[in-house]
Amino acid sequence: MMIMAGGKGARLGPLTIHRSKPGVPFAGRYRIIDFVLSNFVNSGYRRIYVLTQYMSSSLIKHLSRNWRLSGFGEYIEVVPAQMRLGEFWYRGTADAVYQNLNLVRDAQAAHVAVFGGDHVYKFDVEQMETAHRDMQSDLTVAAFPVPTKEASGFGIIDVDSKGRIVGFIEKPKNPPEMPGRPGWSLVSMGNYIFRREVLERVLVDDGGMPSSRHDFGRDIIPRLVAEGASVHVYDFAQNHIPGEPDGAGPYWRDVGTLDSYFDSNMELRARVPALDLYNRKWRIRSAQRDYPPARFVRAGEGFGPAEVDDSLICEGSIIASASVRETVLSYDCFVHAGAAVSDSVILSGCDIGRGARLKRVLLDKNCKIEPGCVIGEDPIADRERFPFVTESGIVVVPKGTVVPAKGPFVLANDVAELIGNEPELTAQLRPGTFVVSGQSRHSYESAGPRFKKFAGSTEAH
Repeated sequence: MMIMAGGKGARLGPLTIHRSKPGVPFAGRYRIIDFVLSNFVNSGYRRIYVLTQYMSSSLIKHLSRNWRLSGFGEYIEVVPAQMRLGEFWYRGTADAVYQNLNLVRDAQAAHVAVFGGDHVYKFDVEQMETAHRDMQSDLTVAAFPVPTKEASGFGIIDVDSKGRIVGFIEKPKNPPEMPGRPGWSLVSMGNYIFRREVLERVLVDDGGMPSSRHDFGRDIIPRLVAEGASVHVYDFAQNHIPGEPDGAGPYWRDVGTLDSYFDSNMELRARVPALDLYNRKWRIRSAQRDYPPARFVRAGEGFGPAEVDDSLICEGSIIASASVRETVLSYDCFVHAGAAVSDSVILSGCDIGRGARLKRVLLDKNCKIEPGCVIGEDPIADRERFPFVTESGIVVVPKGTVVPAKGPFVLANDVAELIGNEPELTAQLRPGTFVVSGQSRHSYESAGPRFKKFAGSTEAH
């Protein structure tokens, strides 16, 4: 089993200036890669390689500390890019596997699964492998219908009546619709199962072609289809997860943009979430942190109660006489008295000051919102003040940023340096709207409860 976890995730900037897309936190206490790893482990697959490349430090740390399998012959092994075939990094998704064909050959498995590590979903991989074997397929591609207007970022599949793929177009500007289903297109999920001999042959052939982009969607799949290989589609809608109620619809989200990432987080805090995180027969595994329980308290005498509604609140966080509604609040955060947070995603270690008001805000880790700060109530003012605002109006605050009530926000020195390496992000920073903290603040410093004193009679500082 191979998981492709080297993606840069440029459309998720500034969340991905210091981490790869699979390493981005999600739903308060997970990382995106936890979903595909949980799918493999829950399906009974315990020999897994994770191929990394871009900004992999935090991802490798997460995997090495939290994803250790016990028992002989069981492993989740991180494989960094090694330039095994020349002085170049991975040139595409197919090249990443090609440069690690030694692992495929050493395993000597009859079939090889190659899955993406940057989507959020539940998937019983064994059911797909069974279908792959039953069809005697050289390659099986997991597929899922999406609205045509959203399909241009995916590989589009054309199939015959027997489920055999007869056409494949990677990320077309005008995606074709499914026959008999106007407004919908059948897209590749980026999850493949190959017959090993076929995978080896086609990757070796592709590796020697200078004109190839060495990509599964652009080169490998179209080539196998053109050769007349047995290439079939696996209908993800037929995949049933143990413990899920009958009739539960399939859930798969490509969280490749800031808006889709935000919306997917919001779906999980809904009253009836589209993805059930509480299914004990299909656990989504992640880090086990030694934080105390979340705490909802009065800040002291004369303060009102904490108010929480339709939200996910993670371990170690404190809400003291504040309001949190329709929000994902990660671990180790502090929301001070009189603050109001709604329709927002707050990553770990953030501190939201007394009387601050946040709406439709995405805070990366360890941000400090100073008392009285207001974000999300005036879209025009937000776009003038903050550089990173999505098309739908979500204000994105980079890791370790300090945001005062008025005046320029303060970027952590290391984050400012990383943004400076990304021309598209640098172009969004306007002079006069920000300052850099120098050496006084680092983005890895939590602003959350661990640095605060708390007593029942007084609000934490």
